[in-house]
Amino acid sequence: HPKREEEEEANHYTFFFVFHKEMERATISPSLSQNYLLCPSPRAFTTRLHSFSTTRNLSPSSCSSSIKLQHSSSNGGTSLTRCNAVLSNSSSRFVVFKIILGYPYLNLMMRRLWGFITLLNIYSAEVADIDWDNIGFGLKPTDYMYVMKCNLDGEFSKGELQLFGNIEVSPSAGVLNYGQGLFEGMKAYRKQDGKNILLFRPEENANRMRSGAERMCMPAPTIDQFVKAVKATVLANKRWVPPAGKGSLYIRPLLMGTGAVLGLAPAPEYTFLVYVSPVGNYFKEGVAPINLIVESEFHRATPGGTGGVKTIGNYAAVLKAQSIAKSKGYSDVLYLDCVHKRYLEEVSSCNIFIVKDNVISTPDIKGTILPGITRKSIIDVARTQGFKVEERNVTVDELLEADEVFCTGTAVVVSPVGSITHKGKRVSYGEGSFGPVSEKLYTVLTSLQMGLSEDNMNWTLNLS
Repeated sequence: HPKREEEEEANHYTFFFVFHKEMERATISPSLSQNYLLCPSPRAFTTRLHSFSTTRNLSPSSCSSSIKLQHSSSNGGTSLTRCNAVLSNSSSRFVVFKIILGYPYLNLMMRRLWGFITLLNIYSAEVADIDWDNIGFGLKPTDYMYVMKCNLDGEFSKGELQLFGNIEVSPSAGVLNYGQGLFEGMKAYRKQDGKNILLFRPEENANRMRSGAERMCMPAPTIDQFVKAVKATVLANKRWVPPAGKGSLYIRPLLMGTGAVLGLAPAPEYTFLVYVSPVGNYFKEGVAPINLIVESEFHRATPGGTGGVKTIGNYAAVLKAQSIAKSKGYSDVLYLDCVHKRYLEEVSSCNIFIVKDNVISTPDIKGTILPGITRKSIIDVARTQGFKVEERNVTVDELLEADEVFCTGTAVVVSPVGSITHKGKRVSYGEGSFGPVSEKLYTVLTSLQMGLSEDNMNWTLNLS
């Protein structure tokens, strides 16, 4: 019950929360702070945490069968709501929270309190209860995101986990007005043991973001800050990592100019944010071959532009051609260089490879093509498997005469190409499945990413 002086000072709510966990199902993590911050103002309310025991069992008969939610006001008015507590017949673990909430801050504090309850619930379910066989590739809101701020001086504040949700930015934010933003894409996989989670080459994503930030006049988190943020976000959302073989947890780090700016100039403030979503296959065909059309009128990038960095504007520019292609039944678009209009560059969101006489060729990285991390990994894997790999200019004619064609990217990993259409001419590859080279590379790489084979490349980071 609230103290008399607290009643006289301001309207407030007193809440009593009882959590009980069946001993055999879950425990409350010892890493959870008993001083969990519900409101930044220490005067807005007081919080008292009473824990009967973290190990002792309490029988239902020894506890009250109801909880009172009492609202008191300075005029003496009181309303009571009785909530029946559902108590298990089996041994249970009880934790009782008594929280006095100042009325003016009720909405804010209840949102944060709900976040705390959500955090407790995370420890009661190792894997989220969704249809893992049909998740597809789309956003599924998870529990937490990671946020870190920075001024133009380049010093990032200490980051923190927040409930996943909308963010508030000024209408004149640099990212909204001038496209000053970058993003990354990476994945986490659950191992066969069901407990350990693997990240794949996160430091490579950190390096690529730093390179892109330099091009876009933005400060960027250090490699250590980047990797720590990704690890914290994945662990906070670990119940959303699909079971082994059912998909992956897609990780999306963002770097945005969120400070207000009217004239064309770098934003005065930046936000680094990481969110995640469980995903399945990127293309609707799954691992079946995709059908591409070569685009010769629209172009993804130009020499001296930003095609070689993962800036947000690069992707908006491909939507027109991609939409036209999909309306005609194609899976995606393959872009040519804008100068000669005969050399391959990349697909909308992945790199392209061709195979001829067991030699693997892919367009060289020279400023207009994104240096894909999966691309880089496939090249290294191919060489360890004894294949010759060439990074050079690749013409459309070579593409049409290839024995095998495939794409690589974080979202697709390795995707076989079933057909290419260029100026009305359609060329098909394979027998409706992986070619022998792409299948071998896909198997080696995914086995490594999922922890099914020994990581001799030191590419994976284990999160236990």
